[in-house]
Amino acid sequence: QVQLVETGGGLVQAGDSLRLSCGSSGRTLSRAAMGWFRQAPGKEREFVAAIRWASTTTYLADAVAGRFTISRDNAKNTLYLQMNDLKPEDTAVYYCAAAWRINSDYTNSGTYDYWGQGAQVTVSS
Repeated sequence: QVQLVETGGGLVQAGDSLRLSCGSSGRTLSRAAMGWFRQAPGKEREFVAAIRWASTTTYLADAVAGRFTISRDNAKNTLYLQMNDLKPEDTAVYYCAAAWRINSDYTNSGTYDYWGQGAQVTVSS
């Protein structure tokens, strides 16, 4: 069993930075692909970023490329999302997710086996 917990959300102004963390209790995440998704009010959940277990391949949505960075520390069983130059349109609940399926589409939420409860990120203009 895996429980994922996101931390680091909050209220910031446009142009500020935040770093989200996602930790796990239970099963180690070192062999899992990990992803970040977000859901704004009234919108569907959307892909933000993903990273394969070996950290050699990352994926970023076009909307965040150049501003967000995904990384992981397998020794600490933790996933990170560094968010720079935040914009009001980045306001959403951010979810981390873990997948043990190999060679899958990690931009697709259906690929993931476990989800965190979400962390609110609010960016004011």
